[in-house]
Amino acid sequence: MTHDVITARQINQIEDDDDRAFFLGCMDSETRLEYEASWHKWARQEQLAPTGDWTVWMIMAGRGFGKTRAGAEWVREICEADGSARFALVGANFAETRMVMVEGESGLLSIAPDDTRPLWEPSLKRLRWSSGAEAYLYSAAEPEGLRGPQHSHSWCDEIAKWANNSGQALAAWDNLKMGLRLGHAPKIAATTTPRPVALVRNLVKGDYQTRGVVITRGGTTDNVANLPGEFIKVMEADYGGTRLGRQELDGELIEELEGALWSRAMLEACRVAADDAANAVRIVIGVDPPASQTGDACGIIVAGLRTDNKAVILADCSAEKASPETWARAVAKAARNWGADRVIAEANQGGAMVQSVLHATNVSLPVRLVHASRGKVARAEPVAALYEAGRVLHAGAFPRLEDELCGLLIGGGYEGPGRSPDRADALVYALTELMLGKRRKPRVGSLY
Repeated sequence: MTHDVITARQINQIEDDDDRAFFLGCMDSETRLEYEASWHKWARQEQLAPTGDWTVWMIMAGRGFGKTRAGAEWVREICEADGSARFALVGANFAETRMVMVEGESGLLSIAPDDTRPLWEPSLKRLRWSSGAEAYLYSAAEPEGLRGPQHSHSWCDEIAKWANNSGQALAAWDNLKMGLRLGHAPKIAATTTPRPVALVRNLVKGDYQTRGVVITRGGTTDNVANLPGEFIKVMEADYGGTRLGRQELDGELIEELEGALWSRAMLEACRVAADDAANAVRIVIGVDPPASQTGDACGIIVAGLRTDNKAVILADCSAEKASPETWARAVAKAARNWGADRVIAEANQGGAMVQSVLHATNVSLPVRLVHASRGKVARAEPVAALYEAGRVLHAGAFPRLEDELCGLLIGGGYEGPGRSPDRADALVYALTELMLGKRRKPRVGSLY
């Protein structure tokens, strides 16, 4: 079996490990070597260097995406074709530069065919290609080592973990860029799992395209064809939707806002198993209706009170850009599914619609309309205090809700996703009903 029967890219897209192994096993040794060496034939498009005019290509993606392989193949392609290339290989420290970028499973020595493999001179921290190209190893922890040497290209690995407690990471980056003085178009490829550190934020912020920075984003599941299926299942089961999972697997850059009422650490600390609903003795649904059908989402949050007097967030059933009847029916459905005792809805934005649709769907459920007389942050502050005291739990992960909570700022203001924290508002209404009834200040009118 050869590439005339099934192409290298098609083999790479086979998700079943056994099927892919079968096709690879059918190749003779020569064809197999050709397949493994033909990066452009089977690499995913996002693993190939972007076209056009750029200075920095940052692959910011989850673990297992294939970042290291992409970086190494980019170096290999240039060094085999251009004998004048002078690369700087920069890792968090010398050990990682050598073990990952040079000698690792996806490193420069492993990916190269025998006849084009570079000469590795560990004592000189240097790789030499038969074309004449060279690559030198550096440590981001020793930025002064990059002051002076000149290069035409650089591959920087895991820049988000470069130590910066004394400014080393930023100094290493600056010294590296100032040394890119060879060739007609110096370029840097930076491969990293995202973390909100200064160097990564500097590359991401603003109109990065105009500054010659191109960012490739992706997650672990983008490379599912080359990862064990059991690994994917375990990762999604253990970390799906959590901050760690969104960062390390989905490749999201999740930042902490200074002065936010909720922190990511606070939310991670309150997370419990999704089946914790069994302990709830009372369940309510908080609703924050949108101002218009084409506006923001209708926040619909299901919360329960446990026998230990702790509240637990059970579900986020929010509806996006729905008509009043559509989102009200979503509330009715959530009420039936969770056996809710009461619906708490903001009256300012037409919360009475919930009552009428509940009647129309034959759901006999009390509705309490809240006339919000205070600002969003003022209403949220006592609820945030409940989280700090360990009295609120999340049964599973609710990424969009949690992003909104972390966008509410002490003293007023909102800097989260969307124009308004609809999900967060609905959560506040529900938890105020369950936990702060006696201290609640907004005027409340019960329809029953």
